[in-house]
Amino acid sequence: MNLVQRVQDILLKPKPTWPVIEQEQADVAGIYQTYLIYLAAIPAVAGFIGMSVIGFGGFGMHMRMPFMSGLVNMVVSYGLSLLMVFVLALIVDALAPTFNGAKSQINAFKLVAYGCTAGFVGGIFSLIPSLGALGLVAGLYSIYLIYTGIPVLMKCPQEKAGAYTAVVIVCGIVAAIIVGAVSAAVMPGRGYRGMVGGMHRDPELQISTCDASAAEVHLVLGAVGELAGAGAHRRAGDEVLALGVDALAAERVGNAAATAEVALG
Repeated sequence: MNLVQRVQDILLKPKPTWPVIEQEQADVAGIYQTYLIYLAAIPAVAGFIGMSVIGFGGFGMHMRMPFMSGLVNMVVSYGLSLLMVFVLALIVDALAPTFNGAKSQINAFKLVAYGCTAGFVGGIFSLIPSLGALGLVAGLYSIYLIYTGIPVLMKCPQEKAGAYTAVVIVCGIVAAIIVGAVSAAVMPGRGYRGMVGGMHRDPELQISTCDASAAEVHLVLGAVGELAGAGAHRRAGDEVLALGVDALAAERVGNAAATAEVALG
């Protein structure tokens, strides 16, 4: 099987491709070795590069996940993605009789493995974190792929394919939530979780500034609102240093806060 050709066929002409897949002699190990280990690597590697190498930011600040944290997250998410395909295939096979389909573990695995192609390929958008949402759009196309493949591989009546697909997708969402929770749980330190909550308190999150002018405005406003009083300019500078911003920016923010304190009387 030609990997690139199979990806093109299942994405561009799924309806004629599913009968070809159904007739292929294959096993779970073979599909993993010739297809899934490569496709599942796309979102894992792209996410690592996007979060730990390229980084993301706004308001004059640029943030990156620590290299080792990103590396561990890549390996864990990659392994869990491969596992999730297998688990979801078991669910698809178990649900077949409910929708008047025919149980077949290998066909269920083919359905999930090839049906997830769009989601895996869409993971390339994770290279640029701000475009990550486009990966979700690509994932929606995987729903259509599974919908078109269910009647062929699981022998489900066409009129029940929609309901069958919906249940499979719900199970997939649950599996994805579990994968995300497990991935976050094994992350070293608090680098990843810090991006969700309490980010400014995380010593592992790497933050740098460009000109720092926009960042200074927001930090000064925060300093005036929260640190007003005696020594406000010093505490503002300390708070900025705790954020990981360079000392020069900290001094500039501290001076600006001091000026604001005097102006407020």
